[in-house]
Amino acid sequence: MSKSKQDCCAGPGYASPMDAIKAPREKIVYTVCIYTGTNIKKPDYLATIDVDENSQTYGEVIHRTELGKEGDELHHMGWNACSSCNSDANMTRQYLIIPGVKTSNFYIVDTATNPRAPSLYKTVSGDEIKSKTNLSAPHTVHCLGSDIIVSMLGDANGDGPGGYLHLNKDFEIVGRWEKNINGMNFSYDFWYQPRQNMMVSSEWAAPNTFIPGFNLDDVSKGNYGRHIHFWDFKSKSIERSVDLGEEGMIPLEVRFLHDPDSTHGFVGAALSSNIFHWYKDSEGVLKIEKVIDVESIDNGILPVPMPGLITDILVSMDDKYLYFSNWFHGDLRQYDISDPSKPKLTGRVWIGGMLGKADRVNGRNVHGAPQMIQLSLDGKRLYVTTSLFSSWDNQFYPDMKDKGGLMLVIDCDIENGGMRIRENFIIDFSKEPNGPSRAHETRYPGGDCSSDIWV
Repeated sequence: MSKSKQDCCAGPGYASPMDAIKAPREKIVYTVCIYTGTNIKKPDYLATIDVDENSQTYGEVIHRTELGKEGDELHHMGWNACSSCNSDANMTRQYLIIPGVKTSNFYIVDTATNPRAPSLYKTVSGDEIKSKTNLSAPHTVHCLGSDIIVSMLGDANGDGPGGYLHLNKDFEIVGRWEKNINGMNFSYDFWYQPRQNMMVSSEWAAPNTFIPGFNLDDVSKGNYGRHIHFWDFKSKSIERSVDLGEEGMIPLEVRFLHDPDSTHGFVGAALSSNIFHWYKDSEGVLKIEKVIDVESIDNGILPVPMPGLITDILVSMDDKYLYFSNWFHGDLRQYDISDPSKPKLTGRVWIGGMLGKADRVNGRNVHGAPQMIQLSLDGKRLYVTTSLFSSWDNQFYPDMKDKGGLMLVIDCDIENGGMRIRENFIIDFSKEPNGPSRAHETRYPGGDCSSDIWV
């Protein structure tokens, strides 16, 4: 087959992670913005942001796609298609699936017809999802070929353990994806590695526990997770559950290396503020080890020494760097993971946080701290936002409700390591037309470092 024929018939995404790295630079990004938890009676929305340095509107919100109804709590989102269906010429990366945690409504947004001004294409009722699957509180969205899998954090009543929603390519409810969740107390994030027949999932808490805010007593009561689960992907069943213990409290984001032949991956334990590394050895035996420990700081703000609270992690497309955010402390870190068992700290910046090390950045007071992060495919630009979840924002950074959130860009040295806050870029969501909003997850039209998977 000729190169032109291959190009003609290629599906969405990229043939390999190395091809993704060579992709055109992002010119716009999409970011979820919320009014949930504020006094502003407006629905949450999707912001389109111009990140093209040659553009007249660089560093501005150029469009706002209003979605749903008040109180959805839009949170995470994912594509209808990614590199998992690169060989399928009938698929296109056209739709963003954006669910609301509190209502379980799903909003399907068309980004292809007019990428700079996306529009609502379809709504999937949260009530219908609850009635057909007994699931609620959607979180992580991953495509699987033409189908879509979504981790759901609770049952229809908001109790654990949750499970997985299966949608087809037309966004119709197929049912529950999983066949067996034995040993799973809670649900949260997941990632799969098809060539290894592996899926890994993590645990937060039941919606009835985390939605009102954080209560330390819930930790001692066992109402927050401390396990990660290794699945037989083909059989859709949990094969092994690992108790991470006191050093693995509230394991959140899970990330495999992008190399589809690799078994290596990482998970960040938020409350204990540790990073764990898993892999299979040469004999196929699963190993898991703590590789990074963020020290808690006793400064009198919290009734216990303050953990970093690792709330998001990601891996660069070349599998060289691991990034994570400490939402309590206020620092964002870069580690060289060339040896995954021995990460080396290579970069660090401070943005807000409770330690007072960077209360003001690029001329703006920071109410909050680095939370969601998204890395460009070439690894050079890290986009960071400051909101975690409305009730947690209101509890720990109450000024954010009235002052709004931020988006910043961190320039990353991919050769030698290192990070620097870009001085000429800041999206100040306090200036939105309907009043201050808070920004959470970001996606790129061409894919990003936490959505594309290779089969």
